[in-house]
Amino acid sequence: MLQYLTRMWACRYFWLSLVKIDLRARYRRSILGVGWSLVRPIMLTIIMCLVFQRLFRRGDTWSYAPYLLSGLALWDYITTATKQGCQCFFHGESYIRQQPTPIAIFPLRTALTESFHFLIAVLVLFGFAYYANGMTNLFALASLIPTFTLFFILIWSLATLAGFANVYFQDTQHLIDVLFQIVFYATPIIYYPKDLGEGSRLYAFVTTCNPLVPFFQLFREPILYGQWPGLEVYLTALLIVSFISGFAILLCARLQRQLIFQL
Repeated sequence: MLQYLTRMWACRYFWLSLVKIDLRARYRRSILGVGWSLVRPIMLTIIMCLVFQRLFRRGDTWSYAPYLLSGLALWDYITTATKQGCQCFFHGESYIRQQPTPIAIFPLRTALTESFHFLIAVLVLFGFAYYANGMTNLFALASLIPTFTLFFILIWSLATLAGFANVYFQDTQHLIDVLFQIVFYATPIIYYPKDLGEGSRLYAFVTTCNPLVPFFQLFREPILYGQWPGLEVYLTALLIVSFISGFAILLCARLQRQLIFQL
């Protein structure tokens, strides 16, 4: 593993240039540029706040809006990186055929590109949360350092798994779309977990069986509530990331040499 990572680091100028190419190509001749990555979560936040305020008579708009924006920003980060990961090996096919490059570079390219957009969304969220609720505990923001590290490893691993799955079974990208539509409503993104009724079976299912819930807690608690996430939340998220990344590493080790014959 250390030798593999050393080879990847030796190719750092290559995969960094690929990330720059992706960013330039996405916003070439665009007026808003990077701002387009923020339009969707911001517009959804405004629309859902207005709709839920009317339908459910929410009076806590200023506390609900940052909660909703944080959920949509993290959700877009996870889903977009996974969907883009489905094509990561196909986009790098010409490079894979030319030289024996470490295969993990190509999902890394996807993870870095989407992480750039996510960090911009986080900066907007900071400003919005400060305007709406104020920053009660700046020291708690230090917890975002290990949190973002876990996020990045998770995204890199998901992009790797999606890439391998789509190479061998190209309906994967369509199945992922359907799966994410289901998981969206089973994740507390647009609602509070307490809205399901504390003690109910649905509440227990969402909070204990959904593997994405700990990551939303790690992200929301320091920004919205000025609190350090609990140790059990970190351990749960670390266990999930370890399992997913371990599976991704295993696939890279087993399929590194065989992948070229499937492209």
